[in-house]
Amino acid sequence: MSLKGKKILFISAHFFGYEKAIAERLKSRGAEVDFYNERPSDSLLSKGIIRVKSNWYQKKINRYYRKILLEISAEKYDFFLLIKGESIPFFFLEGFQKNNTLAEKIFYSYDAAEEYPKFKKLYPFFDKNFTFEPADAKKYQLHFRPLFFLEEYKSTVKKQERKYDITFIGSAHSDRYLIGEKVQKIASQLHLKTFFFYYAPGKTAFLLKRFFDRNLKYFDVNKLSFTKLQHNEIAEIYSQSFAVLDVNKPFQNGLTMRTFEALASGKKILTTNSDIKNYPFFSVENVMILDRKNLKISEDFFKTDFSKIDDEILSKMSLDSWIDCLFFHHQDEYW
Repeated sequence: MSLKGKKILFISAHFFGYEKAIAERLKSRGAEVDFYNERPSDSLLSKGIIRVKSNWYQKKINRYYRKILLEISAEKYDFFLLIKGESIPFFFLEGFQKNNTLAEKIFYSYDAAEEYPKFKKLYPFFDKNFTFEPADAKKYQLHFRPLFFLEEYKSTVKKQERKYDITFIGSAHSDRYLIGEKVQKIASQLHLKTFFFYYAPGKTAFLLKRFFDRNLKYFDVNKLSFTKLQHNEIAEIYSQSFAVLDVNKPFQNGLTMRTFEALASGKKILTTNSDIKNYPFFSVENVMILDRKNLKISEDFFKTDFSKIDDEILSKMSLDSWIDCLFFHHQDEYW
């Protein structure tokens, strides 16, 4: 399955550097990639307006996408890949189709349609629609494809001193902090060492968000970092950890990127997402499912080694497999 010589228009919101990794991997497989940020700006104000009331910002969005249409007007693409689609205007999709009638259009979502109802209006514009959310795949007849891990994480499967028993690295949202605090308390009682890192894009934005989200009002701002960890830094911390805590959004069943990265790193998972039991890589040796309303942690889980994941299954969890799924053949029968 070759992308050599193929021309791809790739539009995605920035999400922790994953969009860059996808673009670089497409290029390394021989494709020519034109990448555009889905948002006109990544400023905190811009993100907030798009999320809360995007029509206030619509003129700027429209100017941005008209500029893109002008810049790509002479190009003929083989593929158009859109990830997220929160702010992209419909006139752009119509304009692209008019100029690229032979291009295959692919949409991928790593959020639930319940949180972003606009997704349902995007589906008709695309030849192939993929989602990481199993419930959406069934409800809207979409292809189901979970997320992936980057190679940086797979390379951390090396013997390192066990510095932490439980590690959490993630954005501050929903009830993550409340659950994290409870997990840390239980871990302390079991004499387990922990490392917790909560990220927020900015203090002002977080304080504003906390005003509307009752879960965040309990958050100790002093425990927040406003600087992102790079993937190589996260991979290094994982390499010193025995298990990784995953706290999904309460209304999402799709597995987080953290799940794949931790397992690829050879680390066990403690997760509030019970849907993980439906995946080919699930095993009780590697995964402890937590009840977010009645948190209990078994000490025995930390006394047995990680059970190696089959190479074929691990390969299916990779970025390359994700690309193959989107561009060549769906994996509905597998997942």
